[in-house]
Amino acid sequence: MLNVKRLGIEDANAIISAARLKAEEIGVPMCIAVTDESGNLIAFERMNGGKITSIDLAIDKSYTAAGVRKGTDVLGEVSHPGNPAYGLSSTLGGRMVVVAGGLPVIVDGEVVGAIGVSSGSPAQDLEVAEAGIKDFS
Repeated sequence: MLNVKRLGIEDANAIISAARLKAEEIGVPMCIAVTDESGNLIAFERMNGGKITSIDLAIDKSYTAAGVRKGTDVLGEVSHPGNPAYGLSSTLGGRMVVVAGGLPVIVDGEVVGAIGVSSGSPAQDLEVAEAGIKDFS
């Protein structure tokens, strides 16, 4: 039998709140998704002004970060032609994202969920994602 640690709805809401504060601070309305350790959506918020194209992207960034147990920013370089993960972004129906903004949430060395943020530049998305999970990692 396995004992699985995972984020709950209260945790997801706290992560979204912290991320929202950072997004407001930098003046970029974001789409923010939080998934469990298996990449299943727990909570989502589209801030007023968050891009509609960023809804699925935020969810998929979180899904990717949970699945690969790494930030989506580290997948960018390794997915260029000729590199080991080339073609990664076309797998799983295109859900794998290789752009910054997705991070795993790690507690006591275990991935318990992930956050995905989209609507800004990759650097802004990453900054907001980091702010969302700083109290969990």
